[in-house]
Amino acid sequence: MGTLKDKVVIITGGGGGIGLAAARGFVGAGAKVLITGRRGALLNEISAGEPNIKGFVADTSNPTDASHTVAKALELWGRLDVLVNNAGAGVPIALAEATADRVNAIYAVNVVGPTLLAAAAVPHLEATRGSIINISSTLGQKPMPGFADYAASKAALEQLTRCWALELAPKGVRVNAIASGPVETSFLQERMGFSETEAEAVKAHERSLIPLGRRGMPDDVSPWIVALANSSAGWITGQILGVDGGFVLV
Repeated sequence: MGTLKDKVVIITGGGGGIGLAAARGFVGAGAKVLITGRRGALLNEISAGEPNIKGFVADTSNPTDASHTVAKALELWGRLDVLVNNAGAGVPIALAEATADRVNAIYAVNVVGPTLLAAAAVPHLEATRGSIINISSTLGQKPMPGFADYAASKAALEQLTRCWALELAPKGVRVNAIASGPVETSFLQERMGFSETEAEAVKAHERSLIPLGRRGMPDDVSPWIVALANSSAGWITGQILGVDGGFVLV
């Protein structure tokens, strides 16, 4: 087995859900982790209880925050080994209700933000022969009415993964993605704007469609993020790993 001891990891959207579970998984493997998000108080609360996790207020949709995030990791620990593009955005938008602002807001977080952060990180990842892990969704492959822009943005992220993997392989940098199925986080209400009643209806519908009969938990997904970053996965690049209870099959 490889090791992640003393490796430095950036995880966007690390204040909860899959991102926070991954951060704790990396720390358990010996790494040091910088988590980003927009809620400074929450990040401070997490880092106060986790000495090897530091928080940094950054908005993935803000182009200037990409270089600032990488600079913060270097300031803290002097290197960068892993970038996890976990922050995501998406609200259901019927085609007839699409506007430039609503669509651009999704792509700013799910496509443009990860691109700019990866670009800022590449020179440092090249120095450590590190890796990038993008967090996609089953909807990157599975069509669903009303979610066209979210799904298309995740499909774009998956194709970025493949293209970056080819481009960065000569530099020794690996690029992979996790296509997560529905997971028990606050995403439906906080990010997609559903009411509690609407969110529960969506969850019930998703459970009925998932072959393994349940929605996932963050710890169903996070170990695979850590595993892809580990040097023992050193011959894996350009892959999209589905972790979704079989949701993509139906």
